[in-house]
Amino acid sequence: MSPVQLAAALAAVVLVASVVSVELGVTVALLELTLGVVAGNAFHLHTQDWLDFVAKFASIVLTFLAGMEVDPSYMRRRLEASLGIGVVSFVGPFVVASLVAYFVLDWSTRASLITGTALSTTSLAVVYAVLVERGLTDTGAGKLLMSATFVTDLCTALALSAIFIKPNLWFPAFLVVSLALILVLPRLAPWFFGRYGDRVIEPEIKLVFAVLFLLMWLGGRANSQAALPAFVLGLVMSSFYASHRAEQTRMRVVSFAFLTPFFFLKGGMSVSTAALWANLGILGVLFVGKMTPKLAGVYPLARRYTAPHAAFTTLLMSTGLTFGTITSLYGLNAHIIDRTQFSLLISVVVLSAIVPTAIAQRFYQPQAREHRDLTAPVPPAPYARGVSATSRPPSSS
Repeated sequence: MSPVQLAAALAAVVLVASVVSVELGVTVALLELTLGVVAGNAFHLHTQDWLDFVAKFASIVLTFLAGMEVDPSYMRRRLEASLGIGVVSFVGPFVVASLVAYFVLDWSTRASLITGTALSTTSLAVVYAVLVERGLTDTGAGKLLMSATFVTDLCTALALSAIFIKPNLWFPAFLVVSLALILVLPRLAPWFFGRYGDRVIEPEIKLVFAVLFLLMWLGGRANSQAALPAFVLGLVMSSFYASHRAEQTRMRVVSFAFLTPFFFLKGGMSVSTAALWANLGILGVLFVGKMTPKLAGVYPLARRYTAPHAAFTTLLMSTGLTFGTITSLYGLNAHIIDRTQFSLLISVVVLSAIVPTAIAQRFYQPQAREHRDLTAPVPPAPYARGVSATSRPPSSS
């Protein structure tokens, strides 16, 4: 199949997913993942270099957008909750999945550690997509979910770097440039957006894309990943975008209209149903090894910090996709795991994006108006029309 034929076929799938999402009220990311599995297996559509590139860039853009939605002041105010949920969400699956792979599946030590790292993640892409579509990004629970997800994936990225990645001579340059961009871009953005923004040619979006492409290139040369600095960059830019909602909206439109559908479709197309049928037992063991510690560890904390929507929080914290895929691909390219192990890990990662999200939205989907940031000041209740504060009737007490 030529690149244009594949693009046309996937564009049709993206359109179908969007229409079905609107009609059924289901997150489009979930449908794109599911239809990606169908397209890859029933119609034998295979990824190509251009799709790999677009999907990789889309994952970085999604990570930046997710960081942009984190409220730093809220995260500081709810630091205990963010750290508690985020760290538990990482530690439980990392330990359990690693032990399961080593003792139950008899995989090598390094393959077992890759398994634990890949299955410890929470998907920034899935969580962010669900919160945006359901209007929950500005709610207390949505902000806490993004903060906790950041902590989980920070732990995952640090574990991958500490255990496996071997920095080369490019790593200092990658680190210096990342830090420089994180420090400079928030200070440059007000002038650049004021001078060149609000135009049909969208220079502000091009600036962000150029920065993300630079991080991707340097991350590749340094045997590292651009996802973490992209997320932190979005985090430090969040205050600026909070006061420039039009620019934020345009970034979302570009990303959700073109980039993110190919990312989710590519994730679904990576699943081989034939490999799943041949290794259903192993797949089930790995899936349980990820989900059980996630659910058991996060739910008690979610009940404490996000009641009455603890189940929704717990299920979304159990999703995986972006960092899980990155970790699995690293393990395959570094010859730590073989293709069968890679297929199983990718399948578990994709299933963990689909199953918890479907259950959360079907049974535990909150409404945006149900959420309130309990740490924010509560405005005084309005009195009835024509009744002033000084003319209220005296209390019966």
